[in-house]
Amino acid sequence: MKVCTALILQAFVASSVFAQGIDMDYVHAVKSGGDTTVFLKGESVQAFKNPAANLTEEEVFRHLTGDMLFERNFSDDVSRFDHGLGPVFNNTSCNACHSRDGRGALPVLPAGQEWVSLKQNESVFLRISIEDGNPRQKTAADHWGAPKAVPGFSDQLFHLGSFGAREDLPGVGQAQVWMKYEKSNFVYPDGEVVVLRKPVFKITGAYDEYFDSVTGQVRSRLYESDVKTGARLGTPMIGLGLLEAIKESDILALAQRDLSAEGVSGRPNYVFDIQKSMANDPYPISLGRFGLKNNTPSVFHQSLGALRGDIGVTNYAFPDESIVGTPLYEFYMKGREGGAGVEASQEVADSLVFYSQSLAVPARRMVSEAQVIRGAQLFHQVNCTSCHQPSFTTGNHAISAFRQQKIYPFTDMLLHDMGEGLADGRQDFDASGREWKTRPLWGLGHTHTVNPRAGFLHDGRARTAEEAILWHGGEGEFAKSKFAQLPKMDRQALLLFIKSL
Repeated sequence: MKVCTALILQAFVASSVFAQGIDMDYVHAVKSGGDTTVFLKGESVQAFKNPAANLTEEEVFRHLTGDMLFERNFSDDVSRFDHGLGPVFNNTSCNACHSRDGRGALPVLPAGQEWVSLKQNESVFLRISIEDGNPRQKTAADHWGAPKAVPGFSDQLFHLGSFGAREDLPGVGQAQVWMKYEKSNFVYPDGEVVVLRKPVFKITGAYDEYFDSVTGQVRSRLYESDVKTGARLGTPMIGLGLLEAIKESDILALAQRDLSAEGVSGRPNYVFDIQKSMANDPYPISLGRFGLKNNTPSVFHQSLGALRGDIGVTNYAFPDESIVGTPLYEFYMKGREGGAGVEASQEVADSLVFYSQSLAVPARRMVSEAQVIRGAQLFHQVNCTSCHQPSFTTGNHAISAFRQQKIYPFTDMLLHDMGEGLADGRQDFDASGREWKTRPLWGLGHTHTVNPRAGFLHDGRARTAEEAILWHGGEGEFAKSKFAQLPKMDRQALLLFIKSL
């Protein structure tokens, strides 16, 4: 009887009016990453740690070399082989933010405490920038439209520091960061209540902090009203090479769709490209594909930028420390003649990039179950597919394994205004403070097996896929409202479909 029901539902989906304009083969597709897909037996905490299935033997070796480096805890001791950490940083390894190559988690708030401070091995940090109301220009003088760094700081707040970075607060970087939760209720039309949470951050102990006797206030350039902050949580590493291989023309074609009836208008972000700059391109701008606001164009740029930024390990793409030129850096460098130079060899850097490109997407599960098939149909019916584009066929890529693959990432690779509830107020190249990249959904069902405390959305506020949907606003409001109006059984079916990915 179960098989018959599934067949009836498959026929219904195939002929449904909702299937117009979308390739509905995603309903039954198992190989989310095409030939790169890996098949798992049951649940595994290692679900995201596998090399793409179609790599050569030599490429698998390169992948495993990168894997060791991804998990390496870097040291600030220059006598060690793994030196390079700091002088300020947010974590000591790549894996600390991307737990087992999956999503990170927010800190645990101890019982009886309102605030908890960010320490080592947290998966979240703060972006910072100046918002002065002036438009960004795509010129070298305006850093090609990048966020405006806070004077004396950077465009990222580093809450940890190497020994000697600060004498007043050993172990602290530019400032201390604290987090608490604000909670609210979402009430479905049928009366069901879902408790939502939102992390709120405060900053204390800035290295340039002083008491202003005139105003009676504690001041820092970081505390001024034109400084905007935005939390960022570690995201899954799977399938990045495949996303890199999606044809630019296919992404831009999606931006041309008329979805005005739904209030949807996805658009691209054009960003600084370090590889073009290294090649002396006079206009080093490319389509953004990675980062929570599509603010980097390639896995190379994203990986080596994070190596230097998040961990403080300079490399041949980013040879200068993130805080070079600031008073804190000058203080740290006193007595350190000549500086550390480039800390990661090109071999180390390239191995990390290859590893980040070549992590496999797990195969889908439960695809023949009737409720999952029903949920797939509802996923389109409530217009989730308007932004979470089910499939692409990849184009060319330096790694042949990623070429011409039919993949199912469930993202349009575009920016969308997600409403004031998710806004951070920070412009990032062409992205406004309310715009975010459509996150890929592939592998989402493995998330809490890989990391039981993992969070969703840019700051990890959502504990479940359902909570993430309920935070949608702006261009996501239309789909969220349709989801909320479904009977509970249908909502559960849609969520089960997402879990099958």
